[in-house]
Amino acid sequence: MINVSKIKKGIVLDHIECGKAHILYKALRLDEVEDPVVMMQNINSTSLGKKDLIKIETDFNLDFTVLGLIAPHTTVNFIEEGIRVKKVRMELPQKVEGVMRCKNPRCITNVENVENITFTLTDAKTREYKCEFCDSLNTYEE
Repeated sequence: MINVSKIKKGIVLDHIECGKAHILYKALRLDEVEDPVVMMQNINSTSLGKKDLIKIETDFNLDFTVLGLIAPHTTVNFIEEGIRVKKVRMELPQKVEGVMRCKNPRCITNVENVENITFTLTDAKTREYKCEFCDSLNTYEE
């Protein structure tokens, strides 16, 4: 059994869907963090069967939109002096700006340089978002 010590200060991303930790690591740019970051995969979980977990041993400005988009059922635990002081359960964001690109080749955003396109959640089950410019349905791709 793997034993990773408790952190004194930082953030623990728990209940990450199994296999998604490495995608979150890259999308959140955790490779740029100079303090310890621990990523664990395939951990036994009573509720999920298997899960992933990421511990960030520092203050870090999380992108909650990216986190909710990739891993909407993740639990975010904020730790200070070895104690959890705040717990946030993620869910799919209703609006996403500047994270996705429209997949419609005819969309103006793919012809002209349009930044910060807004997508609105249309179906939480399929995780589909509608482009503000052409109304086509899109899903986030890692």
